[in-house]
Amino acid sequence: MSDLLRAPAELKYAEELDWLESVDDGPKPFSWRLSPKMVRLFILGSERADGLDREISQKWFGDRSFVERSIVTLASDRGLLLIGDPGTGKSWLAELLSAAISRNSTLVVQGTAGTTEDHIKYSWNVSMVIAKGQSRESMIPSPIMTAMEAGSIGRFEELTRSTSDVQDALISILSEKYISVPELGSDQDSDNIVFAKPGFSIIATANSRDRGVNDLSSALKRRFNFVRIPVVTNKKSEAEIVRFRTEELLRRHQIELDVPPTLLDVLLQSFADLRASSAAAGSDDEKLESALSTAEQIGVLEDAILHSNFFGERALTAHALASSLVGSLARREPEDLAILNKYLHGVVEPRSKEEGGSWPEFLQGGRDAIATLS
Repeated sequence: MSDLLRAPAELKYAEELDWLESVDDGPKPFSWRLSPKMVRLFILGSERADGLDREISQKWFGDRSFVERSIVTLASDRGLLLIGDPGTGKSWLAELLSAAISRNSTLVVQGTAGTTEDHIKYSWNVSMVIAKGQSRESMIPSPIMTAMEAGSIGRFEELTRSTSDVQDALISILSEKYISVPELGSDQDSDNIVFAKPGFSIIATANSRDRGVNDLSSALKRRFNFVRIPVVTNKKSEAEIVRFRTEELLRRHQIELDVPPTLLDVLLQSFADLRASSAAAGSDDEKLESALSTAEQIGVLEDAILHSNFFGERALTAHALASSLVGSLARREPEDLAILNKYLHGVVEPRSKEEGGSWPEFLQGGRDAIATLS
């Protein structure tokens, strides 16, 4: 896996999955590789009460009920729709569920304005069609069709980004559990229907901020169970996520760099402050364009760590952290810069005088970054 930029979850955690499968004696729905209890344990990590001979790491940080409802949905006839703000871990949860259930999380369709029915059904290898005509061999199955034939989990990212025609095609797949291929004929011996095998389901994700782009029809909504993933606001949970991803980042880049816990506290507090300010804002112009999600925090921290490693003193500083925060969150000029400047003067400056610590350096780093961008 060392030569992969980003290994899928089933490869990254292959050793854990193999071990869990070897000790799993629970009932498994359909073609599932793990029982529902073991799927939950793989995602949320093990506890002493589980009585396992080894520790299983926690990979997704969120409410246990969200994971359990997702697992139960996938064992039913309905699809699963994970909906929430950007950066709330929807795609990561979908990947972990697919890896644990099917040992394949790569059967993915990315929803965009350019996504067509071919992307969720099938297309043709033109050269083979010219040479031998239309046949199952010359057909190129979509990731969804491949999942149907294997009895696996197919994923559809950003469902509301796709057009109504594509969404309508998905309705028949979710309700009928087969795809017709009329080009292969209409008689019963022509193999013109691809049926889904037991275990097939679809996990879709949708960005709650995309409401109104391509709203889901009532018919499609009925085919999904909705699980709404909220923004993590609990400081303890958010701190665990940030630490987990920071450790992963340092391992992946093989970086030996000191990340003081006090700076993680500064990062967490600054995002909490900015969220509170955004919630109190009277209009969109007074809010940062960023969703201020946990994923955004991790991006700010990653940028600061890499900058410190390559161009700094190989130690994360409050100045570098503030510079990264301003650079990452200032997406509109001059609106976002004005909001961040107001935050520095109205919140960080008084706090740096009262509490000291890393805040004065953080204040200066933010000011320098704003001056550079202005």
